[in-house]
Amino acid sequence: MRPTPDRVRETLFNWLGQTLYGKRCLDLFAGSGALGFEAASRGAEAVLMVENNRVVYKALQDNAKKLGLINVALRCDDGIKFARQDNGLFDVVFLDPPFKSDFLPQLLPLLESRMAQGGVVYLESGTAFEPDDAWQAVKQAKAGAVYYQLLERK
Repeated sequence: MRPTPDRVRETLFNWLGQTLYGKRCLDLFAGSGALGFEAASRGAEAVLMVENNRVVYKALQDNAKKLGLINVALRCDDGIKFARQDNGLFDVVFLDPPFKSDFLPQLLPLLESRMAQGGVVYLESGTAFEPDDAWQAVKQAKAGAVYYQLLERK
């Protein structure tokens, strides 16, 4: 598990705005839950966190309960499988799959129909990533070995 570095998370939430009131968020590869829990603490209406590792999923359940975050829902599922089957609409999708995976090119087309009007996808990767023609990067940066960007549909 590789949590999003603090300074990257700070930049991300500066990009998104300090509050996420009324937003529906999806943290597709939740891992430590840092992004989803941060979104929930910033007033997101709903945060759905998806994690396939059962031990990590259990830790996320425990942490959500300890934090008393009633706006967080958890699913123990494969991120790609979930993206293929879910039909929810989201304002913000956090996409931080394992760096050594080839998931990003597979996932972005799946997310196109899951985005609410004006919705954005935050993605993190270990190498520079160029989205396909359906998406445009509205913000992007690099911190150490982490490339990150905020995408919106064209």
